[in-house]
Amino acid sequence: MNLREGEQIMKVFHHHPTPYFFNVFKFILGFLPFFFLLFMLQDVFSVLIFYIINLAILFLFTFIVLYYSLVYWLDKMIITNERAIYINWKTLFKRTESEAYLEDIEDIQTSEKGILSYFWLLDYGYFSLATGATKITIVFDQAPDPEGIRQFIYHVRPSI
Repeated sequence: MNLREGEQIMKVFHHHPTPYFFNVFKFILGFLPFFFLLFMLQDVFSVLIFYIINLAILFLFTFIVLYYSLVYWLDKMIITNERAIYINWKTLFKRTESEAYLEDIEDIQTSEKGILSYFWLLDYGYFSLATGATKITIVFDQAPDPEGIRQFIYHVRPSI
């Protein structure tokens, strides 16, 4: 992403942390049976082998969580004084960038968790931005305060 002449970054939005912690909790629940099974079979292995297998499972779990964390936290929506840019990392080696000029925006849709979105911990949802000029649609899922992002874009957007 390169900024154009006279373009300034107004705000950067990353995913909300709550869904991330829910997914890491799912990873933990997914790995617990392996540790439990290893604990039940500890008499079968020597002490050294038992510790090596524990470390291997722990290393694998740590690697998966770190990989997921990097991909999750590298995603971002950047709002400049001229355009909205969404950088979506599919893997650590593959990403897509979408951009829309603020004056081309025709529709912004948001959805949140209803009354629960009043609390910061649960104030995340779906944000979609559509333009008519080139049929660009930017979808930012698990966005923090989607309604706040919409209001910010309408505030920054030049009057037509």
